[in-house]
Amino acid sequence: MPDTQALVNDFLNKLKKRKIEGSQATARQTAELLRSVISQQRVSYTNQAGALIDAVKAVGEQLIAANPVELAVGNIVRRVLHIIREEDLSLTTAAIAGLNLSAVSDDETDDNRDDHPVLSAAAVAAAARSTLRPPSLQTLLEDSPASAAIPHTSSSGGDSEGKSKSADKNSKTRKLKHDVIEAVNELIQDIATCHEQIAEQAVEHIHQNEVILTLGSSRTVLEFLCAAKEKKRSFRVFVAEGAPRYQGHLLAKDLVSRGLQTTLITDSAVFAMISRVNMVIVGAHAVMANGGVIAPVGLNMVALAAQKHAVPFVVLAGSHKVIWHYNKIALEIILCPLYPHNPEVLLNELRSPSELLDFGEFSDCLDFGSGTGSPLLHVVNPTFDYVPPKLVSLFITDTGGHNPSYMYRLIADYYSADDLVVQRRPTAGN
Repeated sequence: MPDTQALVNDFLNKLKKRKIEGSQATARQTAELLRSVISQQRVSYTNQAGALIDAVKAVGEQLIAANPVELAVGNIVRRVLHIIREEDLSLTTAAIAGLNLSAVSDDETDDNRDDHPVLSAAAVAAAARSTLRPPSLQTLLEDSPASAAIPHTSSSGGDSEGKSKSADKNSKTRKLKHDVIEAVNELIQDIATCHEQIAEQAVEHIHQNEVILTLGSSRTVLEFLCAAKEKKRSFRVFVAEGAPRYQGHLLAKDLVSRGLQTTLITDSAVFAMISRVNMVIVGAHAVMANGGVIAPVGLNMVALAAQKHAVPFVVLAGSHKVIWHYNKIALEIILCPLYPHNPEVLLNELRSPSELLDFGEFSDCLDFGSGTGSPLLHVVNPTFDYVPPKLVSLFITDTGGHNPSYMYRLIADYYSADDLVVQRRPTAGN
């Protein structure tokens, strides 16, 4: 089995060099790496969930720092942390419930209810909350959880009791890791099939003889449109080319090869064509907690045109693209390319000017001939736009269709408030 650190370093290099294309591939590989980290992590019985969380956070910090703009990495790290917390809470609750049932059974047979009080719901909740706390000095010395302080009715058979306790500890440790790995496997499966799950809903939204507009290239959009075509829906697709990378050319070619009627238009023609369109369907780089969308550059222009002509603006996004990040500064400002380039704050990336112009033809404009120490021509080539929630009509995810105002509920289901900032717990020496 390959060394975990070698796997982490290899993935870090891929993120830094932008060798992984697409949020889905990034999310899947991140989940697979974290699964390897968890499976090879040695944990003691005391605070085993905390040990797994610290290990995932240690790797997650590095992954997020390697490419802050690829938000799917942080999403998956937080999803895995949430899985660990949920599985540990489930095991703890089940264990306490087992003790509760055992106490009730003993009371019924021995008539000693005072010696075995039934644990209340408050005690269950308190024990569940304490599972993720750092171990105290007493628990470290005793190498046993606080719940082991329950009095025993008999001291006979101490050796056999000690062996059974040790076996229970080992089995619980293996049980937690097993359950976490199984849940991560389900997450990987969900990521791998998110396109198909979204595409299954196409027939509910695309109807006969409609005209659909999209911009750029998105595999989710491609599968969604083709799924409607397979259901015998006849419709036409307008594809804006998505300058300056012209990803719309690739999408138009794929649509034609799959038998869809396609019209390729320039980005500047969107407003002129939008009045003929029944629906705008686009992909997304990420979905914010407030229902806003970080999308390929140019989509805010399309969303404004759709609003002007009362055309529904539908966003397709897998649940791994729903992110917790929300900056108090207006997102229109933090995505603006005129501000200093800081990916951790801007959630944007400025691409090479070579995508916009030929340096040979513009070399005389790029020199420092003005005498002020700055070039005469500045080139701004941002990667993303921000589409505010008021311009979005509907989100279609692998869990169904949702209004922008509902996205915060998905975040509550997928993430824990303790993992908003992925940072390792400081050690006592620090």
